[in-house]
Amino acid sequence: MKRYIAVVLLLVFAAFAAFAQDRSSWFDGAKMRERVKRLSADEMEGRGPGNAGSKKAADYIAAQMRSAGIRPGNGKSYFQNVKLVGIKVDPSTKLNVSKGSGDTTSFSFGDDFVATTGAQRDNVSVDAEVVFAGYGIDAPLYNWNDYSGPADDYRGKILLIMVNDPPATAAEPNLFGGKALTYYGRWTYKYEEAARRGATGVILIHTSESAGYGWNVVRTSFGGPRSEIARGSGDKTPFLQLMSWATTEAVDAMLKKAGLDVNDLRLAAQKRGFKPVKTGLRAKIDLKATKTEFESPNIVGVVDGSDRRLRNEYVLYTAHWDHLGIGEPDSSGDKIYNGAYDNASGVAAVLGIGEALAKLSRNRRPKRSTYILFPTAEEQGLLGAEYFAQNPLIPLKKIAGNVNIDGVNFFGKTDDFSALGVERSTLNAIVQPVASERSMTLQGDMRPEQGFFFRSDHFPFAKAGVPAVSLRHGSNFTPALTGVALEFFSNYTAKYYHQPSDQYYDWWDVSAMIQNAELGLAIGWEIANAPTMPRYLETDEFWDADRKRMGK
Repeated sequence: MKRYIAVVLLLVFAAFAAFAQDRSSWFDGAKMRERVKRLSADEMEGRGPGNAGSKKAADYIAAQMRSAGIRPGNGKSYFQNVKLVGIKVDPSTKLNVSKGSGDTTSFSFGDDFVATTGAQRDNVSVDAEVVFAGYGIDAPLYNWNDYSGPADDYRGKILLIMVNDPPATAAEPNLFGGKALTYYGRWTYKYEEAARRGATGVILIHTSESAGYGWNVVRTSFGGPRSEIARGSGDKTPFLQLMSWATTEAVDAMLKKAGLDVNDLRLAAQKRGFKPVKTGLRAKIDLKATKTEFESPNIVGVVDGSDRRLRNEYVLYTAHWDHLGIGEPDSSGDKIYNGAYDNASGVAAVLGIGEALAKLSRNRRPKRSTYILFPTAEEQGLLGAEYFAQNPLIPLKKIAGNVNIDGVNFFGKTDDFSALGVERSTLNAIVQPVASERSMTLQGDMRPEQGFFFRSDHFPFAKAGVPAVSLRHGSNFTPALTGVALEFFSNYTAKYYHQPSDQYYDWWDVSAMIQNAELGLAIGWEIANAPTMPRYLETDEFWDADRKRMGK
């Protein structure tokens, strides 16, 4: 009898696994390819929020949702408009650093530094003392506070701050997550904390190792137009007059004027008990900035679930639709940042998921509904997702889980993948079987030092207590990559990330894209059918936000 039951269970599992694999046939590869081509075409002008091409792209995505049978997610509209303020700094702007009178060195925008302002107005002038503030972190959990000095050491000052976390030591191997980047290491946190301390500006000190990318990425990502969510008249959120990055070489040249060395300061900042260093320098900058006010939409849709009792609960899919727009030309003169991999591919995958579900008769769909959010202005600091999390069109407590897709595998099929953040919540018990059913290995964060968990649109939802994962393709390709696919994969960060070269190419392997998209569908399907709402683990930093979200 036991043997009979075992055989039956084996057959049931095999049938379920085969069904799971069969979902790949629900995707139209030609349509997926065409959507990427259209969204990353030059006519879309790099989908920079607010430009003419981005409006074409938004209309195209909404039309694709409509034709796929995905109904509007904001009443009768596919749009949730987000009011943004754009700042474009004149590249002729100089940063002048002096030590005493008559000893001034000028640094060039683009080559030495990039900058913008949080003041949300034209032409901002800053003239202030420079203080080295270590890593700019106040983390009681780690008994670490770079702001332990008097408040006047920071208020009204320009702070030089290191990127990333202080490194773990032999005595404290898990300090700030060990090799994994924490939120304290992110540039967004450092700006926010400095503003809370009353600083007038921050200059982040770039290294390729600490940032996870070269200066070329900083230059293209932060040297062009930057946007923020528009502040209302009663908004008292603190902000910085100056938000800047500078090369290590430029910062070292500044500090040498004061008889200081950037490497010596870096070593001092790595020790608990570090105190800020008054450099005796003064920095002055006249930001010749042009301000624009505009709206850019989050694009939203919904596919109803099959269970009337659970239809008002949702699986949330996110994939940002924006990119960097038109910027500094590359060596070939190309100045359109098409963003094919990042993230036209993710939009195409999520459109395919929504279309596959919408084509099913309602009684064949998963129990909970599927809500699709294509956020705007992700490249500007997750702005669209942040806006939705603060102004949700569906109650956050009704979101069972968030599956984010930012970059879809087009290199070749893999037998592994990762779901960033899966270990933080009960979603782990859902995702692990999805991997097993496909004979795939569920990897942990394969590059924890890069902090990818904090760098895409699932993060605002995680902060709000929504169990969230970001689906990332693996690197164990079957068969192994060769030729142009291998070159692109191996050199993506150095040559293609946030560069005009991130374009669509005909060699893309659509079967790999479908494999990636089908994984996203399968994970969302299981979340939608889960008997209880997934929750963060009590040991996780988002547990309190989860309890607050659920009213407990």
